[in-house]
Amino acid sequence: MSPEDWIGLALVFTLGAMSPGPSLAVVLRNTLAGGRQQGIMTGIGHGIGFGVYAFLAAAGIATALSIHDSTELILKYGGVMILVWLGFVFIQSAREGPKDSAEEDHNTNQNRKGFMQGFLIALLNPKILAWMLALYTPFIESDVDIETLIGMGFLGMIIDGTWYVTVATLLTTGDRVMKLKSMSHIIDGSMGILMFVFALLLILGAF
Repeated sequence: MSPEDWIGLALVFTLGAMSPGPSLAVVLRNTLAGGRQQGIMTGIGHGIGFGVYAFLAAAGIATALSIHDSTELILKYGGVMILVWLGFVFIQSAREGPKDSAEEDHNTNQNRKGFMQGFLIALLNPKILAWMLALYTPFIESDVDIETLIGMGFLGMIIDGTWYVTVATLLTTGDRVMKLKSMSHIIDGSMGILMFVFALLLILGAF
């Protein structure tokens, strides 16, 4: 790949990370409900998951999806399942009421949970799947070497992870997060409903 191709790919990754969707919803929700540390861990998990996805897509997943309908269906309904699961998680959290920030900001289990949610939503996010096929595939050459494939995955991981970690950090700067924490149960409920909406849109083929 030429330097211009790498710059174009970096721009594609950046625009994809900044676009709204299930990933941003999960990062925002975890940051508000669990504090900066959980939000950052969610962003890191998402970045790693996206890097894995970018590598696999470059290695041939995109081509497989365009040829085999069954592969697309597996990932499609895998995305539906993770969105529905997150919806139930958020709704249950909303029923528990406002969170105690002093407990959750330093809770290792919550941070690990945030990391896994970020990782899974990146790997099974239907928006990422459609976006990869539309914008990412043109950068893949038939004779691409393993070093380039790894570079693509690493570039995607760094850009995506940096964006969501920045979102979590900015959101928790100053006292703004404390004001929002009192509304955490409302935010959880809204995010839960949003996950169900995204799942329905995926089933209907809107993504």
